[in-house]
Amino acid sequence: MPRVLVVDDEPQLVRALTINLRARRYHVDAAHDGASALRLAADRRPDVVILDLGLPDMDGIDVIRGLRGWTRTPIIVLSARHASDEKVDALDAGADDYVTKPFGMDEFLARLRAAVRRAAPSDTQDLAVIETESFTVDLTAKKVNRNGADIRLTPTEWHVLEVLVRNRGRLVEQKRLLREVWGPGYEKETNYLRVYLAQLRRKLENDPSHPRHFITEPGMGYRFET
Repeated sequence: MPRVLVVDDEPQLVRALTINLRARRYHVDAAHDGASALRLAADRRPDVVILDLGLPDMDGIDVIRGLRGWTRTPIIVLSARHASDEKVDALDAGADDYVTKPFGMDEFLARLRAAVRRAAPSDTQDLAVIETESFTVDLTAKKVNRNGADIRLTPTEWHVLEVLVRNRGRLVEQKRLLREVWGPGYEKETNYLRVYLAQLRRKLENDPSHPRHFITEPGMGYRFET
């Protein structure tokens, strides 16, 4: 059964969500502030986090950033903040969805089911061996083989490659890639990405000046294609 972490300082809402989720066979943990949420997330490893932005000890955006420093667990923001810039900030920080209060329980549960479905394939992808016409990436063994020979990557090169491969076929925004590889506070260091993508292309692409696998989407981010 999926495990859900509910983070909100409104006891009545937490109770209502807990009752509804447990009735649908979810495991539920609850936290009433940001610090407790981060501790519980590390201890219980939830499948989805439901997060209010208005917490008593810290802003929910900081909780999102804290989680995104080490996990890709889907985060659904549940907030009374309706301004579009608040939504943009939350999504840019790493939230996967944004639901405004008050909300309908049926719609919320549908969004939760969608988040669980999106997260589930990553478990099988983690075990996959991804093959292209010239190189192979083994995510479990953390190895890259090109034309029969192992390719040595630095830890940072591997981390960049891993994030892109796990999201193959999808755009990975610059901010997200910087945050996942280097952590919060590096989201403006786009020069890092240019350097490391150039190194990966040089080591793995047949024609680094015309890459087939490490694709740049100008002004947005990068995409890995097999």
